[in-house]
Amino acid sequence: MANKQIHNFLDGFSIEVTPNAANKIENFSDYLPSGTLIYIAHIEGTPIEDTVRTAKKITDQGFKAMPHFPARIIKDKETLADWISQYQNEAGVENALLIAGGANKPYGEYDSSIQLIESELFDRAGFKNLHIAGHPEGNKDIDSDGTTSNIDNALSWKNEFSKRTNASMAITTQFCFDSSSVIHWANNIKKSGIDIPVHIGIAGPAKLQTLIRYSIECGVGASIKILQKRAKDITKLLLPYKPTQIISELAEHKANNPSFNIEKVHFFPLGGIKQVSQFVKEI
Repeated sequence: MANKQIHNFLDGFSIEVTPNAANKIENFSDYLPSGTLIYIAHIEGTPIEDTVRTAKKITDQGFKAMPHFPARIIKDKETLADWISQYQNEAGVENALLIAGGANKPYGEYDSSIQLIESELFDRAGFKNLHIAGHPEGNKDIDSDGTTSNIDNALSWKNEFSKRTNASMAITTQFCFDSSSVIHWANNIKKSGIDIPVHIGIAGPAKLQTLIRYSIECGVGASIKILQKRAKDITKLLLPYKPTQIISELAEHKANNPSFNIEKVHFFPLGGIKQVSQFVKEI
């Protein structure tokens, strides 16, 4: 029964790549089910030509590409329109993850994903799926006072927008390691009236040191204590981390609570796509 719960929970999972990582994979079908949604991380300084080329490779191989649109590295509306046009015309893209981005200062006129939405360019282009960021453990870049006030207000605004757009929306979250924190957050946003489905971020198998480094860089909060506790156990320190526990616990909760608003799993392949593929096959 547990295996069936996990299988159902992982059905239709998505995954994230960078152009550099994608270049090392000859064919995604060697590792991923046909039609898998593949996000393309747009790291600051990456030429748009590289991410468009990655999107074309993904769609040409029978997968769905969802490039990141980080607001703070997009200079102006003309640049945004050009990016959308390139993705559509050269790679057949019709999905986008709209985020503020990690740049400390905006390159131009955009500072938030709300401003990207307000441009109306995605609606005009007929994008079918618009995903937005979620932060189960908060985000100090957005709420420096330690609350979730700004995040909550932005999520409410996006929830209202979701009712006005023809595009399907979802919340794709930062990765976490603690199922109880995820369940608490997901239930709370649902109670506050947010009815956008959640795609929960899960860190794929990786060395413990790698996960801790990424967790610090990405601002993962309470969950990192789980990794730090594991690091103190010398018997586990040298073993690669696998997200078996959090996936099993969330899958069980979903099976017992069918209305639970987590709809999909989104993998961050911090140890590589091959490792995620093997993990999914074995779990």
